[in-house]
Amino acid sequence: MSDKRKTKIHVENLTLIFGKRKQEALKLLQQGISKDEILKRTKCTIGVNNANLEIKEGEIFVIMGLSGSGKSTLIRCLNRLNDPTSGKVFIDDFDITRESNKELLETRRTKMSMVFQKFGLLPHRTILENAAFGLEIRGEEKESREKKAIHALETVGLQGYEAQFPSELSGGMQQRVGLARALANDPEVLLMDEAFSALDPLIKSDMQDELLQIQNKLHKTIVFITHDLDEAIKIGDRIAIMKDGVVEQIGTAEDILTNPASEYVEAFVEKVDRKSIITAETLMFKKNTVVEINKEGPKGVLRKMRAVGLDILPVEDDSKKFLGYVWVHDVLKLEKAKETTIEKALKTEVPSVYKNYTVEEMLPLITGIRYPVAVVDEDSGRLLGIVSQTSLIIEATRYEMDEVMELKEKANEI
Repeated sequence: MSDKRKTKIHVENLTLIFGKRKQEALKLLQQGISKDEILKRTKCTIGVNNANLEIKEGEIFVIMGLSGSGKSTLIRCLNRLNDPTSGKVFIDDFDITRESNKELLETRRTKMSMVFQKFGLLPHRTILENAAFGLEIRGEEKESREKKAIHALETVGLQGYEAQFPSELSGGMQQRVGLARALANDPEVLLMDEAFSALDPLIKSDMQDELLQIQNKLHKTIVFITHDLDEAIKIGDRIAIMKDGVVEQIGTAEDILTNPASEYVEAFVEKVDRKSIITAETLMFKKNTVVEINKEGPKGVLRKMRAVGLDILPVEDDSKKFLGYVWVHDVLKLEKAKETTIEKALKTEVPSVYKNYTVEEMLPLITGIRYPVAVVDEDSGRLLGIVSQTSLIIEATRYEMDEVMELKEKANEI
């Protein structure tokens, strides 16, 4: 499904090169010369190589990669802390790479804020004064900036700490102050560069949850940099994976796990627990053969089963709402008894889910039963597709198909 939200940030053919012979290095890069060879010839380092991104309004867009991949370099191009060597960066429809220093300063003050890995708090100022610092730099009156700072501190759960000093707070609480300072400006875009990576694991997890809660309320456009794939999957609406300055792939976590664009991406995501990410929508196959309960009797159903080679079929009513399944042995009994309807064969106590259910959520539904899982529309109850038990087992265990069939055969022998 396409995202109809407008594009907030558009990065077009962006390249950033470090060194004195940038234009020479750029020409070599455009000729397809490798990063290592360019470094050897020009002493220039390729930070970002021809990046193209479209970030939607209100989404959390995660840029991730290992150390040296170019992710932090790229985010610093979005507010021109790093000036691109070539390419463009649009915020809404304005190309900030062409803005004057005065215009850029205004853009930074009004449209975007940044949260860094190191909290950057002023130790001699109170929490309230730290949260209001950006507004003070912007020239706002004390009463106005303190009111906005208090609201921002409440948003990140720090009400009551206004008079404390940074040294009196834990690392996680200090990072909340940094986040409050960024939010106090009411930015349209929030840039977060490895914002949680210095925190202990439990505090880090709490801050991720806090960020998601804040996003549910404020709906900011957030660009989040991390080297932690689990973090990217947890908080990101979409993820861009970088390597050696190149954006290797952009997509949802599910897109990247199910269709990795390169061997590098495939290796990168290899150890991810797919059960909590892969959804029914990805696993389901659409059922073209469906039984209409008020239109078909046992003979017609058996004919359909023979045609498609299946011993179980889904059943729907006149409004296309999913009702359950019929099995071949039950339908045969009705046909022998000269029944004209299939109502007595209908099994309604069967598992059904919505398309966003994960493998982890579906697995308990198939325990001790033989039915596949029906995927239905959340509003109408119409059947969208079927997820087989074999598909679920493959995703849960990551066995190949022949190994799964062998396991099922052994289970049937017991």
